[in-house]
Amino acid sequence: MMKQALMAAALGLALSLPFGAAQATNAADNPFYTVSELPFQMPPFDKIKDEHYVPALTRGMAEHRAEIEAIANSKDAPSFENTIVALDKSGALLTRVSNVFFNLSGANTNDELQKIQRDFAPQFAAHQDAIVLNEALFKRVETIYQARQKLGLNDEDQRLIVRNYTDFVRAGAKLQGEQREQLKTLNARLAELQTQFSQNVLNETNARGLSVSDKAELAGLSEEAITAAETAAKAKGSEAPYLIALMNTSGQPALASLENREVRQRLFEASILRSSSGGEHDNRQLAIEMAKLRAQRANLLGYPTHAAYMLEDQTARSVDTVNKMMRELAPAAVANARREAAEMQAMIKADGKDFELAGWDWAYYANKLRQKKYNFDASELRPYFELNNVLEKGVFYAAGQLYGLQFERRTDLPVYQEDVQVYQVNEADGTPLGLFIADFYARANKRGGAWMNEYVSQSKLLGTQPVIGNHLNIPKPAAGQPTLMTFDEVTTLFHEFGHALHGLFSDVRYPRFAGTNVPTDFVEYPSQVNEMWATWPSVLANYAKHYKTGEQIPQELLDKVLAAEQFGQGFATTEYLAAALLDQAWHQLSADQVPTDALAFEAKTLQDLGLDFAPVPPRYRSTYFSHIFAGGYSAGYYSYLWSEVLDADSVEWFKENGGLKRANGDHFRKTLLSRGGSEEALELFNQFRGRAPDIAPLLQRRGLASGATAH
Repeated sequence: MMKQALMAAALGLALSLPFGAAQATNAADNPFYTVSELPFQMPPFDKIKDEHYVPALTRGMAEHRAEIEAIANSKDAPSFENTIVALDKSGALLTRVSNVFFNLSGANTNDELQKIQRDFAPQFAAHQDAIVLNEALFKRVETIYQARQKLGLNDEDQRLIVRNYTDFVRAGAKLQGEQREQLKTLNARLAELQTQFSQNVLNETNARGLSVSDKAELAGLSEEAITAAETAAKAKGSEAPYLIALMNTSGQPALASLENREVRQRLFEASILRSSSGGEHDNRQLAIEMAKLRAQRANLLGYPTHAAYMLEDQTARSVDTVNKMMRELAPAAVANARREAAEMQAMIKADGKDFELAGWDWAYYANKLRQKKYNFDASELRPYFELNNVLEKGVFYAAGQLYGLQFERRTDLPVYQEDVQVYQVNEADGTPLGLFIADFYARANKRGGAWMNEYVSQSKLLGTQPVIGNHLNIPKPAAGQPTLMTFDEVTTLFHEFGHALHGLFSDVRYPRFAGTNVPTDFVEYPSQVNEMWATWPSVLANYAKHYKTGEQIPQELLDKVLAAEQFGQGFATTEYLAAALLDQAWHQLSADQVPTDALAFEAKTLQDLGLDFAPVPPRYRSTYFSHIFAGGYSAGYYSYLWSEVLDADSVEWFKENGGLKRANGDHFRKTLLSRGGSEEALELFNQFRGRAPDIAPLLQRRGLASGATAH
């Protein structure tokens, strides 16, 4: 009853205040009620307060519902313009406020935002259901879909019709009667659980940071890392003088340097036991309930499992295809990992130790083995990777060489947190392209990992240009100290900017197709391609300079970095495949197969797949696997490897055609990056590459045996 009452109240508000003077009066109080007057319609972060979200979200849903009702109940015969295009135009206020709300809920949250997120999760689900389950609206969409070939429309128009129809059907538009009510109930509960899971992971990750009382226990860490641990302890109000904050993955960066094995074990266990040891942030039962509800929903929609439902709309198309690729790669990956482990075990023995290599030892001895094999320590690189240099003289430089882009720092525009930076992105001729928001430092109120988001999407229909954000979680140094990055962080920065380019280069008419609105197993592909420029010689020479002396990274050290690129691929591929196959295992279950013990299910799954190699845990364990239980990657974590097939093949194309030059960038932009979701994803790849993808470059990169088939 509460859900119906809330929706009725929202609809009443929409009908009483559709376009009237009361809206204009309230606009002065709530910055969301009018389109931002800042460049590119950038959100006015300096004016947005927590109390603005609830009224703006409520009104946004109300106005959207009123627009939907007007489309659905129109007396005019359904047409492409009055139905399909009208749908794409609808919900402007809701889009405006929800883009900011959800982005800041991840990047700069607080207790109030978390409460709003919990309270509104079922309302958002109900709002979406009210649209896709509107019978009159779907009838109009279906009518246009059936007549689409006779309407004389261009390819993008035709695709918009097909995608709208497909979206409605997949969301349950053809369900009837009691089935519709079941779907609404399932969606509302899943929305609640996903929000709770995400907030539990954030809170548990903050709570489980490793407190250290004796500085001697931090032996092996750099002075910068020790200072960061001091800063983290003070910020949290910890009684201990040092705090090693947790990152979102199972592995933790400090494990590579900490000399004290007992401290390494404590840190490792703090990480892998997150949200699985009881207490208010335990996610075991949430994972079980979500898996069951997703399976029930898939069955209701006519699919045997949630994975079958999700994969049908991806480039992979089927469960069998995904299983085949990953299970063919797994044995070779684990064999590589075991060979790496044997080398490290021999090193342990040579050191006069008699313990067996464990998960908390891997990163430490892998680093020592790297030093032995390639005669360098990964920490030697950090003085050459100062953040501003990497960003402006590395990431931006590569984009300038490849695409002609120019970047202008905008200190006149408001930000939501003092460390955030804004850049205007211009074409080679100075034409403004969009805004880039850089948010790179870790915070206790920021979710883990790295991601890209859009505050404003490009659309010719709406006349909008993109406002794109990149987020990382680099530990912030003490005041006055430089931000020195690890090589992994450098690669991540290039990766996320690849997503940003996908959004910035979007050149489509409809918001439905803008930027990264592509299948999940295609979205990582352009970002992975952009990683190649991190080690491209001319790019490295431009940014990899010592933060004190300005000296370029020594060629000898650079050669060692490049030679070591395949080092550790057994570990990297195994930890990834373990997580990706765990995702599939959860989501290839029918409702009656969902287990009652999440950790036992996880252990048995890894054992059955031959991935139960204790020194290499999954990159994410089930209870903190936010990608699949709180994000948009359920049954889709395989996407990173799937996309890497396309990535590795594309890197070969760039190398074959002269690498970092403008003609190559223009070709990639024109045939693929600018098209968003306006064409079939693999067709875009074919237009760029001139043929279907080949898996051989990936197998070579990963050091895996050949024999797997291309997709």
